[in-house]
Amino acid sequence: MLPRLGALASLLLALGGCAGRSAAEAPPLRTVERVELERYLGTWYEIAAYPQRFQKDCTATTATYSPGPDGEIRVLNRCRKKTLDGRLDEAVGRARVVDANTGAKLEVSFFGPFWGDYWIIDLGQDYEYAVVGHPSREYLWILARTPTLAAPTYDAIIERLVAQGYDPAKLVRTLQPPGAPVSTPTG
Repeated sequence: MLPRLGALASLLLALGGCAGRSAAEAPPLRTVERVELERYLGTWYEIAAYPQRFQKDCTATTATYSPGPDGEIRVLNRCRKKTLDGRLDEAVGRARVVDANTGAKLEVSFFGPFWGDYWIIDLGQDYEYAVVGHPSREYLWILARTPTLAAPTYDAIIERLVAQGYDPAKLVRTLQPPGAPVSTPTG
């Protein structure tokens, strides 16, 4: 998920992220074998993420994916600033599949011609959670259809992320409102 992407964020994604561990130092980032896009559509809650400037002060972060024009996907990212009842911040973007064989490699854009990699690197069997990464390992989001994930599920995701070359110490849990509605896939 790429919550609250502004012009700077899209540019950074398009450039592939320059700071930190280079992708050349890590094993190639693996995506899931197959994503059924229709099942992926709908609303996702951000459970944890690598902090990004474009998400500064965000809580209650969600991303909603819906069919868009010309086969693209409409992306609506929302968060509340500083507190769960803070000012609503929204960003509207678009995504497109770039690997039709798997559906797991997408690109997103929130600003003009700038596109950034959006790779689905882990996915629950029932699409109850998803993990989105970037080949540079500078971007990472753990998403779920519910505002929380059970500890065993979260811990198993972390183990798989370590095997993919991610540093779990950089993850920050996202504050979500208690009692938020459960989302289901739209497909």
